[in-house]
Amino acid sequence: MPEAQWFDDEGAGRHVRPYAITGGRTRHSQHAFALITLVVTRSLDDVGHGPLEPESAEILELCRDRAVAVAEIAAHLDLPVSVVKVLCGDLLNSSLILVQSPPDESEKPSVELIERVMDAIRQL
Repeated sequence: MPEAQWFDDEGAGRHVRPYAITGGRTRHSQHAFALITLVVTRSLDDVGHGPLEPESAEILELCRDRAVAVAEIAAHLDLPVSVVKVLCGDLLNSSLILVQSPPDESEKPSVELIERVMDAIRQL
């Protein structure tokens, strides 16, 4: 009996890989990230951590010098956003990253306030 192949000549393995990276998880159990959630690497000097998966290490490197949005991380790593959200949740649990989520609807300025600011700018 021939041995089953996981990959074919056309790269079907690409579809298996994200599932393997997250251990089959499609969402993080504790954290939810928006596409515009900003991620920045914490100073690794005061945080001990064990070995990381290559994708997690790439996230830490990408976010080392500046805050990067989750969607941008996914684009740089060529991974689905859902995978990046799971990995970022794991990194947050390990205290390796800091995140800044977008404000809630209740914290956003009203349309009236924005219009007043725009009118004031136009008068300058």
